[in-house]
Amino acid sequence: MKRYAPNEAVAAVATALGPSALAVIRTSGADCIKLVSTVFSRSQTLLKAEGNSLVYGWIQNGTEKIDEVMLGVYRAPKSFTGEDMVEIFCHGGTSPVLAVYRLLLQNGFRAAEPGEFSFRAFINGKTDLTRAEAVKEIIDSKTEVSRSRACGRLAGSLYEELAEIKKAVIFALSGLEADIEYPEDENAVSGAFDPAHLIEARDKLASLISSWECEKLYQDGVRMVLCGRTNAGKSSLFNALLKEERAIVSDIHGTTRDWIESWLSFGGIPVRLFDTAGLRETEDIVEKAGVERTMDLSSEADILLYLIDSSQGAAEEDKRAIERLAQHGKPLVIVWNKIDKVKTAAQSETLQSAPDAEKGGAFNGTAQVRVSAKNGQGIDDLTETVQKLLFAGIHTERGQSGFGSLRQKQAADEALESLNHAIAVPDTGLSLDAAVQDMEDALAFLGEITGEVSPDDILENIFSRFCVGK
Repeated sequence: MKRYAPNEAVAAVATALGPSALAVIRTSGADCIKLVSTVFSRSQTLLKAEGNSLVYGWIQNGTEKIDEVMLGVYRAPKSFTGEDMVEIFCHGGTSPVLAVYRLLLQNGFRAAEPGEFSFRAFINGKTDLTRAEAVKEIIDSKTEVSRSRACGRLAGSLYEELAEIKKAVIFALSGLEADIEYPEDENAVSGAFDPAHLIEARDKLASLISSWECEKLYQDGVRMVLCGRTNAGKSSLFNALLKEERAIVSDIHGTTRDWIESWLSFGGIPVRLFDTAGLRETEDIVEKAGVERTMDLSSEADILLYLIDSSQGAAEEDKRAIERLAQHGKPLVIVWNKIDKVKTAAQSETLQSAPDAEKGGAFNGTAQVRVSAKNGQGIDDLTETVQKLLFAGIHTERGQSGFGSLRQKQAADEALESLNHAIAVPDTGLSLDAAVQDMEDALAFLGEITGEVSPDDILENIFSRFCVGK
């Protein structure tokens, strides 16, 4: 880890630059308290300050006052990084923050690398890799659910589960080694190698691995595309889902010429929602380009919502479009919009029978919901239907958070394979030494997840993706 030099005094702006009430400049490392004292109006008070205390004063350059501040003083090992730290709480705004930060760099501090504070916390035993990665997950979370699941990992739920799995493997390994080392010892327990402990570890690990697709869904989110003929109410539904007027709504056909997008929470799942140009035959060059973009975007979507105006019913053009979209192989929901406009008995009867019509045709086997973008009716049903489609085939029964990164999942896959090999050893005729090696390999892979085994390239990859100040 050449980019990081532990114990060097480093500084970073930990809050966004811009107008705000307060900003935080974070420092850590050997002599950081002494170095801050050289630019602080009450240097002796700072030098004598106890850990976990606040000190008031001014940051100053000689006799020139730079900003009025509060200093948070933390002494090793009781700090985030495990080193001496000083956090400077100054006034927000680009000018005062950069003035204080630049003064620190001129007086012995080095600019911190991305993720360097978290890296120091890791190497000083203040956190493990699952918790460190959870910090970035919280920062990147897009919904309350994704934030909550990342907080579970930060609180140690994943680490504790892995510790239980490792404990079972170690118990089985110690019994097996006793059989191998002392085969003729009368005091040794005959048959100490009990595969039941390995099977228990294997099953728990398999359960963790099965949760990955669910966790990935909450972290990365999905691309959802609204499509349909012109005036089906796509822009109205887009606004209704966002709960704000983002898209222009008009009765004029072809109002939306290009797609617009926005993030929202769809039952806790982060969704990147796209409102697109209406699908229809047109000679207008600009609108035609918009239609082609809609089809291109639909091919890249994770789920498609095809809107039909309930008061008008499905046209042949709708059926052709649905059949064409279905070729992408993506989950598709037919949304019968504008049910608030269905007033006559004949229209209602047609709408009610629509899902059962055209057996073997465009609608056959396709999820369908009825909504009103105008009054919100059916939106909850739409959310539930989309969730079921997205979670189809995904293990979602776990209450605790699972793996938070592909790196963790891949290491767990390797550990699971090693455990399966170890369990199968007695039936293969191989010596027990083979099972020992498999179990040691499994422990090594599990250690990679938590950081007990931590190659430099893995650490570099993890912490370099953090923002500066973290």
